[in-house]
Amino acid sequence: MSETPPDLLALSGVGEARATEIVADALTGADDGELYLEYRQSESLVFDSGRVKSAAFDTSQGFGLRSVAGETSAYAHAGEISEGALKRAADTVKMAARGYSGTYAEAPRPTNRKLYGDENPSAAMEFAEKVALLEKIDAAARARDPRVRQVTASVASTWSVVDILRADGHRVQDVRPLTRLNISVVVGEGDRIESGSH
Repeated sequence: MSETPPDLLALSGVGEARATEIVADALTGADDGELYLEYRQSESLVFDSGRVKSAAFDTSQGFGLRSVAGETSAYAHAGEISEGALKRAADTVKMAARGYSGTYAEAPRPTNRKLYGDENPSAAMEFAEKVALLEKIDAAARARDPRVRQVTASVASTWSVVDILRADGHRVQDVRPLTRLNISVVVGEGDRIESGSH
């Protein structure tokens, strides 16, 4: 399932033009700096000993503002993306360039290749389908050997949207989907117990 990455500045009500004004003002006289925004969804599901042991879903967002002036750096961050929060952060990082007159660095040249899509792995399957997959893994591991005593299978995913805005208006976005499947098996015969995981 494809999901359009959110425009974090538009969602916050600040907008790109106003955010650029705030960042440019905050970094006046600085050598470098940027506004870093992130939105993240994470999900985890653990299936242990034939049942769902835990399930969690979380959504978070926030920003960081950085200013570099000579040997001085200043950082400010917040878990709320709003004009008020950006202004408070800007007031903090302005202190780095107070009395300093630097030349703002050129934006880094893009050199990376897009290696993955924007799909949100959490949305790829319904909750019941994920449970069914972990049940199938549990059953397959137990069917391989009667000495299997415990099977723990878990799936965890994150979908992170990173947005970077510089004082000169240069803006880049990256979407980072990640899914991890863990399987741990404990086998035993008599008093001897061994475990393996992948």
